[in-house]
Amino acid sequence: MTDPAPVDQDEYRRLSDLLAVGLAVASTRSGSRDLLVTVDSYLDVSYDPPTMLVALYGMGRAAEAVEEAGHFCLTLLAEDQQHLADRFGTPASPLQGMLSGLEVTRTADGDAILPGALAHFAIRVEQAVDAATHRLLIGPVVEMGEGRVDAGPAVRFAGEQRDLR
Repeated sequence: MTDPAPVDQDEYRRLSDLLAVGLAVASTRSGSRDLLVTVDSYLDVSYDPPTMLVALYGMGRAAEAVEEAGHFCLTLLAEDQQHLADRFGTPASPLQGMLSGLEVTRTADGDAILPGALAHFAIRVEQAVDAATHRLLIGPVVEMGEGRVDAGPAVRFAGEQRDLR
């Protein structure tokens, strides 16, 4: 049996963008500073016990900060919060003032919960696994809460924000 031809990365990116994904923000603390990053690769792994997985770029400061802290908060964004996905998804955004203008609440571990979101999950990191260019951070949910029930999710499809209504 011959090896298949390598997959073209540009074509893979184009086709994988056809996955409809909900947008979320992972937050943690790095020293005295808040660090937030937009994520679209996360997964409910188990209900018993409640466990989630989040994929962060392995060479980025967010993955390093989450692993050092040992915990983070995943906030699921509502459809009218695309601006927050853009704000925290900008590469090399400054660490100073990431939460400027936002009135956040905090998990018991001190991680930021963004206002106006659908829900949040506080997660303790128990496993970290390398997968290609990303770090998969897996752990139990230790705290959670519901936000707005009157909004749909912020969704990205084909590289753009989409409305499900």
